Amino acid sequence: MGQPSEPTPVLPLLAAFSRHEAALQWARARVEAAWGPVALESPRFPFEHTAYYEAVMGRGLRKTFFALARLASPADLAAWKTTTNAWEQEYAAAAGHEEPRPLNLDPGYLALGKLVLASTKDFAHRIYLDRGIYAEITLYYKKHQWRHHEWTFPDYRSEAYHQFFTECRAYLQRQLRGARIREPGESGPQPPGSDEESLM
Repeated sequence: MGQPSEPTPVLPLLAAFSRHEAALQWARARVEAAWGPVALESPRFPFEHTAYYEAVMGRGLRKTFFALARLASPADLAAWKTTTNAWEQEYAAAAGHEEPRPLNLDPGYLALGKLVLASTKDFAHRIYLDRGIYAEITLYYKKHQWRHHEWTFPDYRSEAYHQFFTECRAYLQRQLRGARIREPGESGPQPPGSDEESLM
């Protein structure tokens, strides 16, 4: 009989997209203030794969990814999503843009074998976590490359994204060789999903 064990730490990722550069800069500042430094930031990718978001976010959207410096437990994904949902509302209320949703934040994590995203929407390929949040394996890593599923969003199939995720995976490999999740009581910011940040 198999015995339960603690999960291997993962690399937290935050996807942010908006038509406003100020919103993307705000997202980075917000995540660093709450969860610690960003280790890797992607280029600004044009978000042209669907017009689904135009009604609430406008046109000319760009997406960027922030990979956090500290590893964390994948068990905290639901808490990350509820926190970033609150951040979206915070920015929309304060920024004064004409769009109802000027900033979209999608947290997830990268493990050596997969990229996982959080969602508030259930579907056949998603697993319920907690707090009304579901998880899906958006990409998996096999034979030295990222591969998609039939449900993978079109933009996540792009080579440009995969190149950045490969950089993130290499960073994760280096961190796993000697890094650990910060223990409660240590000085400095707590990792994403800690009890302190879950109360935000």
